[in-house]
Amino acid sequence: MFVRVNDLGALTRAFRNISRRKIRVLLIVIALGFSMAIMISIPTGIIANQASAVTLAENFNITVTNMQEEINKTATLIECQTSSGAGGGRPSYFAPGASQQVFISETAVDEIHSIQGVVDAVPFLQARSNETTSQAIGGFGGRNFTISRPLYTITGVPLNASLIDNYSILPANVTDGRNLREGDSGVLIMSSNLTDYFGVGVGGTVKVYGDSFTVVGIYEQASQGFTGTQTVYMSIDDAQRATGNVGNMSRIDVYADTTSDVDGIAQVIQAAYPELSVTTYEDRLSQLQNMQTMYNETLTNAQSTLDQTQTVATQEIIIAVAATSLIILFVMLYTVRERTKEIGTLKAIGFSNWSVMSQFVLEGVFMSAAAAAVGIAIATVGAPVFLSFLLPRISQSGVLGAQGRQAFGPGSYVQSTFTAAPDPQLMLLMFGAALLLGAVGSLYPAWRASKTSPMEALRHE
Repeated sequence: MFVRVNDLGALTRAFRNISRRKIRVLLIVIALGFSMAIMISIPTGIIANQASAVTLAENFNITVTNMQEEINKTATLIECQTSSGAGGGRPSYFAPGASQQVFISETAVDEIHSIQGVVDAVPFLQARSNETTSQAIGGFGGRNFTISRPLYTITGVPLNASLIDNYSILPANVTDGRNLREGDSGVLIMSSNLTDYFGVGVGGTVKVYGDSFTVVGIYEQASQGFTGTQTVYMSIDDAQRATGNVGNMSRIDVYADTTSDVDGIAQVIQAAYPELSVTTYEDRLSQLQNMQTMYNETLTNAQSTLDQTQTVATQEIIIAVAATSLIILFVMLYTVRERTKEIGTLKAIGFSNWSVMSQFVLEGVFMSAAAAAVGIAIATVGAPVFLSFLLPRISQSGVLGAQGRQAFGPGSYVQSTFTAAPDPQLMLLMFGAALLLGAVGSLYPAWRASKTSPMEALRHE
């Protein structure tokens, strides 16, 4: 009898003892599981916030760089647009009901072209589609809201060979098919982010305001870092006819002969057409400087939030580790006290101190392993919920202010998508940490059990 009992391994005895108290062990494992879930979720949130901050900085850097390059190319360009237009070919969209679209007669093109010092005046018609979509975005401060906007923007351009060759009036980065060319009618090119909506590629047919157009090309949005709008380009005649704006336009790109002529021409245009918003090289440069100021402030705030997050996270992890260790310690102390007679019996029939000690340490490790598994499952599903209560977070999308809307078009905003999903390596690391905490938390109660005198234990009530 002595040999059979003593040959039972500590591993088997520990597992059997845990299975004898299923309800209690289940409740303990659930409690420890939530503590483990917090320990997993917090580093996950830190990693997500760091990635969000890095991407935010990269997006701003890319966009500001692109703006600077475009501004440097357009020193003689004067952008004239109506209150609902979007100048310079920059991405924009219009929120329905936010403002009434305003157009101006295309006769103004010839009048502006006749101004001394003007080399060319290029008309555009930009109109919002009659199809809308809703989009949920988050703002700084954690506030979320939904915006409704037209699904895409229609841009009509003059398909004059000399204008196409001399000025950037069409997207340059056509990735499939071809670009628009002189003489085109009944055709369009569209941004790649519209292919899924229309469900067609090059050679397909789409309807714009009920008129059918053949897709001859697909292009990628040039503006990286900020959300690009969905846009279709077609001849200005087609755009005017489809949208019911024959003879109208919404923007004129005016090119001066020299940079010294720009200010004088801008003043003449503004005086003659007060309904137009006139933007020169100096204005665009000022907008860029304002954007850079906002960029620096945004990154400073993001870094401050990240530092605060890391400080709070460190404190919360320390609390979670301490709570886990104490739970294991008190549970195992109670278990040792509850099973004093059992320990005395084991010692009386010849079990060594090490055998008794290893049994109780293994029981703590088993419970911690089960709690870690439960914690991983909880964190996988509920990490975003935990993080919303535990950590301040860097906003994943920030709506730009007036300067941003002016520079990038109405409603533009920074977008970076990060999900707080635990990394497998992190889960494996935390599983190992849970086993270590189980062993450390059980060490003292196990040592105390191993030192129990058999005679004293058997007399215990």
